[in-house]
Order: sequence, then structure tokens, then C-alpha cells
Amino acid sequence: MEEFSQLFQGVIEFQWQFLLMYAIGTILIYLAIKKSYEPMLLLPIGFGAILVNLPLSTIWEHEGSIGVLQIFYNSGILTEIFPVLIFVAVGAMIDFTPLLKNPKMLFFGAAAQFGIFFTIMAALLLNKAFPSLGIDLKTAASIGIIGAADGPTSIFVATKFAKEWLGPITVAAYSYMALVPVIQPPVIRALTTQKERMIRMDYKDKKVSKTVLIAFPIVITIIAGIIAPISVPLVGFLMFGNLIREAGVLERLSKAAQNELANLVTLLLGITIGATMHYDKFLDVKTLMILGLGLVAFIFDTAGGVLFAKFLNLFSKEKINPMIGAAGISAFPMSARVVQKMATAEDPHNFILMQAVGANVAGQLGSIIAGGLVLALVPWLLS
Repeated sequence: MEEFSQLFQGVIEFQWQFLLMYAIGTILIYLAIKKSYEPMLLLPIGFGAILVNLPLSTIWEHEGSIGVLQIFYNSGILTEIFPVLIFVAVGAMIDFTPLLKNPKMLFFGAAAQFGIFFTIMAALLLNKAFPSLGIDLKTAASIGIIGAADGPTSIFVATKFAKEWLGPITVAAYSYMALVPVIQPPVIRALTTQKERMIRMDYKDKKVSKTVLIAFPIVITIIAGIIAPISVPLVGFLMFGNLIREAGVLERLSKAAQNELANLVTLLLGITIGATMHYDKFLDVKTLMILGLGLVAFIFDTAGGVLFAKFLNLFSKEKINPMIGAAGISAFPMSARVVQKMATAEDPHNFILMQAVGANVAGQLGSIIAGGLVLALVPWLLS
């Protein structure tokens, strides 16, 4: 009988909750393959969720020995290596030229972080109404940062403040990033008129010198290190990746960061995050609450950027297309593409892509600095 039970141990240990997690993992894989929503992340996350919810979960831990995915988690997520390496890759991909040609786009990168702080307050108020949820300030901050539409920043903050909810927070962050073309257009249309969406913006093609492009990542790193020192691991490595790109003497390293490094780390990051989605933690009311509040954060980030642009138009002679404000989130370059597509739908001859890209790049910086401020302010408030 003992040999029989060992032979069919997987069947004996099977839980009905596994089926729900298989369904969730399959949905993520479907969205990745059929809809092409962030396939490099959603596919490994979905498969990782299936792996960790197999009976006995030997891929995570079995009979006192840690499995391969827990090794990846301990060495890549808890140590923050994976998010930091992702930022090196992202920095090597980003061209800050559109932002440097139009520096005022930095304001949109800041305004579009409004949803983060709104959601933190909303989460705390929700916990006041329903104390059983157990949402403290650190958890609320980790949920709010989903609105940044920046997966690595969400992971970085969650590993500091809410490790036990890293799975749903990360899945929400990357899922909403993938759903930018679905979520943003209705919000933009609700807050703008057709006349506002048809506003044309002149693009002044100023030349940005090589010296400025090289100095920019160095200066930003120093400023961020002084204003928000805790953000240095994120800002510093993002700017390091960009410096590799702009230096002009490290082309092989730049391409390696954009391709091999980005692909490998994204693959390991995705399947490791999926492995945090064990049913006993994921199938929880708090998970649904995190997903819901994450969506609120994303919507209000978009709304904050649009409303800020409309506010500026009250005092500006050269009108700004309010849709530019929606591109101030960190989902690069999806949000800029969505804004241009909507502009073309209203007026086939209206091209605001470069301004949208400038705001989108500013959103990359804005999300990281917002994450740094959250990491600095929350412990200070608690003390």
C-alpha cells in the first residue's frame, strides 16, 4: 500500500483549487499567444502558475529541499537582481532624444503618477471600512505603484513592502501594461472632446548634441541620488543602460543589453513571478482587491495626465492635445502608439507621435522616481 500511495501521490494530493490556477495560467498564455499582450511576460508567468500548482509543487519545494524556481526567486527577486537587470536593458532601449527636444514633457511624466498616490489613499480608506482586509500602509503603497505601469518598479517596491503579495501585484502590473490599448482609450474619450483630440501640435525638430545625450543619464543619476537616494538602484541602472547606448563605443554591449540580456532576464523573471502564484495565496479576496485597486491606479494615472494637459491649455496659447498626457505612464512605447492611433482616427493627418513618445519616456523616469519617493516616504511616515 505504501508503494501504491507513493506511485499515485500526485493524484492523492490533488486539490480542486489547482484547476482554477490552471485556468488562470491558461488565460494568461491565451492572451500572450492569441492577443499578443506582452507575450514575453504573460506566457512564462502563465506557465509558471501552472508549474507551481502541480501536486506536491516539487518545482518550488519538496521534502525540505528548495526547487529550481525558489532558487530563482531567492537569488533573482528577493535580491532585486532581476528588476535591476531589466532596467539596464530598458535603458539601453530608450532614446531620450524626443524628451530632450521637448523638456516640458517631463511634467506629463510627473502628472501621470497621480493614480499611485490616489490609490494608496483609496486602499487605506477601504481598509478603514473593512479592517479584516488587513491593508497597512506598506501594502497600500505596493498596490498603488501598479499604476505606474512599470513591472520592475512594482516588483522592487513589493519585495520591500509586501513580499507575500508579490504574485498578484506583479501579475496585475504586467497585465495592465499589456492591456494599455484596451484600458486607456475609453478613459481618454471620457475626459476629452473630439475637438480636443483633434488638436495639432507643431513639432520642432531641434538637434540634440551627443554631449547632451551622454551627460543626461549621468546628471539624472546624480540628481535622483540626492533627491531620492533609495531610488538609485532603479534610476542608476536605467541610466547606466542608456549611457551604454549613447556612448557610441560600446555598440556590442548595447545590443547585448537590448537583446540577449533583456530576453534572458525577462524569461527568468516571468516564470519566477508565475511561481509565486500558488493557490493558497492567490485565491484570496485580497488578490481580487489588489487587481481591482491596481486597475483604479492605472485609470487614474491616465486621467491625471489628461487632466493636467487640459489644465495647461487654460493658460497656454499653443494648445496641447490632452491625449499626450495619457502617454505619461511608463508603458513604453505602447501608450505612445495608442495616443497616435487615436489621433489618426480623429484626423488622419494629425501626427503627435513624437510628443507622445517624449511624454512616454518621461513616464519611465516619473514611475521610477515615484517608486523611490514611496520607498522613502512610507518608512518615514511609519516612524
